Amino acid sequence: MSLRALYDLPAPAKLNLFLHIVGRRPDGYHLLQSPFVLIDWADTLHFEKRSDGRLRRHDLGPALPDDDLCLRAARALQSASGSTAGADISIHKHVPWGAGLGGGSSDAATTLLALNRLWALRWPRERLAEIGLRLGADVPFFLFGQNAFAEGIGERLRPMHWPEQRYAVVKPPTALPTGEIFGHRALRRDTDPVIVAGSPEEAGHSDVSAAWVQRFFCGFGRNDLQPPAEDRCPEVAQAARWLEARHGNSRMTGSGSAVFSRVGAAEPSRATDAAAGFDDLPPHWVGRMCRSLVSHPLGAWAG
Repeated sequence: MSLRALYDLPAPAKLNLFLHIVGRRPDGYHLLQSPFVLIDWADTLHFEKRSDGRLRRHDLGPALPDDDLCLRAARALQSASGSTAGADISIHKHVPWGAGLGGGSSDAATTLLALNRLWALRWPRERLAEIGLRLGADVPFFLFGQNAFAEGIGERLRPMHWPEQRYAVVKPPTALPTGEIFGHRALRRDTDPVIVAGSPEEAGHSDVSAAWVQRFFCGFGRNDLQPPAEDRCPEVAQAARWLEARHGNSRMTGSGSAVFSRVGAAEPSRATDAAAGFDDLPPHWVGRMCRSLVSHPLGAWAG
């Protein structure tokens, strides 16, 4: 019997432990270096197969734009594969948008993984990633299946070993448009590239150790997008100060406006109290205590 539906599929958010802009391509895309870490703040998606070829989205929480990334991902896969099947896609949005947490990109990746299985396409991960990259630079990471060190425009990914950690994440009410932050006059685009391990030749093939990333997170690593974001939205700086006062460190993720602090190692035997420590947040701000993930919950769904 063919598969008819897939329910309760997660689309986890991510944090950029640091984000350096090291150059710009002739086509305008920015070149970066960044450790991407999955966290347990996630949207939930449900998929039901349709025989009429139609693609429909149903919002179970906040209303999304009419043509969001998950619908675009479904259309792209349908077109590339020639599938005559369709799908009803229901999404319960938990991860805030305009936050730099990758929520929309993660929804798109989960959609590609789910429909690849629901439509019995059996495409390998690399083929899905080609579609993902056309949708957005973060989508290939969420298809990668594990934490990664990203280079290029985000499509060159290397496995990164990262122990489970706890992070306090705060999102002011303002949503920041990614394009506006990348185009800001204050953006630095000439941060010196770092060599991850050994020679440049070795760096393209070896895994990235947690000790190396930890050194940059605690040392000179930074988010080059943070000054433009703070100029555009002073609440980003306010969130950074709020977290710094409580945890001794803070950094914006992605293009903002969410800011996070490293709180400490996660205890495997204890669940995270997501609401702990956020009683005095300013009105309309969102705060959550998160745990990092070792791998994507759907990481084994594509070869």
